[in-house]
Amino acid sequence: VQLVESGGGSVQAGASLKLSCVASGHTFRNNGWFHQAPGKEREFVALINSDGSTNYADSVKGRFTISRDNAKNTVYLQMNNLKPEDTATYYCAGDLRKVVGGGWLVSKWGQGTHITVSS
Repeated sequence: VQLVESGGGSVQAGASLKLSCVASGHTFRNNGWFHQAPGKEREFVALINSDGSTNYADSVKGRFTISRDNAKNTVYLQMNNLKPEDTATYYCAGDLRKVVGGGWLVSKWGQGTHITVSS
């Protein structure tokens, strides 16, 4: 079972990037994206369920869009109007659920892809 992310890079503030996450070996009930900035904890960014419903962190609502292509076993994160504070390593997650206390339980993580947004 693997999740492999791609699409990271370095951009200027206001630019767009699209991350991809290809799943192999398992069909996940849902998928999500988290990010982790240097020296900070990993944080929830977005989630998409098997019925297509989505959920976003307040910090990315209106700028990021999560989507999935079931035929390609791929989950995407379209990131528009990027800000320097979006700089982080972005991790794809499979089979995640929120737990008491506000944290997340994740069955499978990808290896991460890094984005840098300069002002």
